[in-house]
Amino acid sequence: MADEYAEKMSRKPLSELLLYVQNRIEYREEAVLAALDELERRGEHPANAAALRAELQPVVELQRQKSAAASVVKPAPVDSVESVPTEEDAPALYSPGTIVLFSMLFSFLVGGILLVINMFKLKEIGKALRVILFIALMLGCYYAIQTAKVPYNTQVISSVIVQLVAIFAYLLYFWPRYVGSRSYVSRHWLPAMFICIVIIGGMYLLASAAVTSATK
Repeated sequence: MADEYAEKMSRKPLSELLLYVQNRIEYREEAVLAALDELERRGEHPANAAALRAELQPVVELQRQKSAAASVVKPAPVDSVESVPTEEDAPALYSPGTIVLFSMLFSFLVGGILLVINMFKLKEIGKALRVILFIALMLGCYYAIQTAKVPYNTQVISSVIVQLVAIFAYLLYFWPRYVGSRSYVSRHWLPAMFICIVIIGGMYLLASAAVTSATK
């Protein structure tokens, strides 16, 4: 600011510079000091120059200190503050814990379906299709083991391994890469649990009815 006033005063005629000194109340303190500096540079020395400097210099220095302090503690603009998503903004997803729980209680197929639902909720259709392909691959391995002519214990152990591979893939591969650290609201698992129980119960009843009709 001082440099701006000095440049401005250097272009003014002598009469205007003297007006700054004579009518100093009408001008800013920095402007009056700059006018005094320019007068002295031109060889002019007003009678009250020393008294004006002694009066105005502390005022100008105090203004500069206040301006510097204000620039240091200037609050950050609202746009730069990271917004925390609310429940209305964040998507409702099945959490990793819910996916693992359903995979252990029912099947890795059920846990995979929950993960696919999450992908559709995030509008990640390509990622959902890749999860579906992985589930299909795991199902193929599972049924290949079930139909293979191997001892029963080997079938059980191999099936458990397939189950664990799928669960760890959901937890350690798909979730970090497909969901990541984005904020979300944990979706309640009770309705999904009820639907699974109803479907499994219905399949059990149908199987029992088929066995009963076959034995008649």
